[in-house]
Amino acid sequence: MHAADARLKFLVAVGFILSVSLLPPGSYVALGIAWLGVAGTSIVAHLGPVRPARRALIAAPFLLAALPLVVTRTAEPIGTIVIGSLPITISGEGLRMFTTIALKSWISVQAALVLAFTTPFHELVDALRQLRLPPIMVAIIGFMYRYLGVLAGEATRMSRARAARSAAPRGGAGGRSVAWRARVTGAMVGTLFLRSYERSERIYAAMQARGFQGEFRHLHARALRAPEIALLAGTALLLAAYVVVAVAWLPHG
Repeated sequence: MHAADARLKFLVAVGFILSVSLLPPGSYVALGIAWLGVAGTSIVAHLGPVRPARRALIAAPFLLAALPLVVTRTAEPIGTIVIGSLPITISGEGLRMFTTIALKSWISVQAALVLAFTTPFHELVDALRQLRLPPIMVAIIGFMYRYLGVLAGEATRMSRARAARSAAPRGGAGGRSVAWRARVTGAMVGTLFLRSYERSERIYAAMQARGFQGEFRHLHARALRAPEIALLAGTALLLAAYVVVAVAWLPHG
């Protein structure tokens, strides 16, 4: 798993996520099979099934965007609650759609995490470049990874400086009000943005002076081997069969 070609792992992960996203609402059996596949892959990669499952919960806040489905769908009403003078009906159809979206997101994020845990980031960026993704997109992803730590360190230093200049004699939150701290935090965010923008201008000017034309060039590019192509084709057929079986025969709805 860890030594496999990054292009192969990326394509398999994208194909798996696409097949999961094509499942109809209520495909709980098919989603359970998909999760078993992710868990089995995690075990083979010596990650264990718990680590990706726990880390994938980071996507839970984004599910709030799908929560209105529970009350906007009208089929299969379960009950009605009244908020003020507004009656809200909870539907079985909406609840089924929401739970399906939640499980799809959870499983898909796990698949992406398994890819990230088993692939060094520079190999993943090289794989994206060799798969002919837009060079500007690959360059942005590479720069994001390179300078994310730099920006985090900059934010940490700014927070330390703020704490040193607003310390309270007897502890507490700087001895100031919440509104004051919110205003200072907003100013810090704006300052960090300006510093990041100025840093990017300096870096880009330096790279242009050295002949950068928007693409990082590497010497160690190779074509996929025949066994890797065969494995990729077999995985694609397996995922296609999985979607067909899940839609046509496995229980859902």
